[in-house]
Amino acid sequence: MPNLKPEDLEKISERMKGIVDLRKGEFSAKVTVHMGTCGIAAGARKVMSSLISIVEEKGVKDVVITTSGCAGLCSREPMATVELKGETPVKYVDLNGEKIKRIFIEHVIGKKIVAAHALAMGSERVS
Repeated sequence: MPNLKPEDLEKISERMKGIVDLRKGEFSAKVTVHMGTCGIAAGARKVMSSLISIVEEKGVKDVVITTSGCAGLCSREPMATVELKGETPVKYVDLNGEKIKRIFIEHVIGKKIVAAHALAMGSERVS
């Protein structure tokens, strides 16, 4: 495979935006659990399992649950990002199963940021 150029990555990014763009889809939220090797070592799999169980328990159908690689803050793993339709993404850090359940109930369902576990608002991308 030839080396990718920045322009190639931008094209891929634009194409993928249409797939998961909350503004255009039927989903009201997206929760991304960061599962790079550092996240997995810190417990991201347990966070993901707890998240899936609360989604099933609550019967929520309009939330995308996904994963990504490392978010760049290994010392704050496990981490997750919550994106509500029309709102700025919020990155949560130092998570465990109970914290992600609280975040799901209060932020994803209740639309209220859980400041105790939030690190920052906004996206890593500048566009």
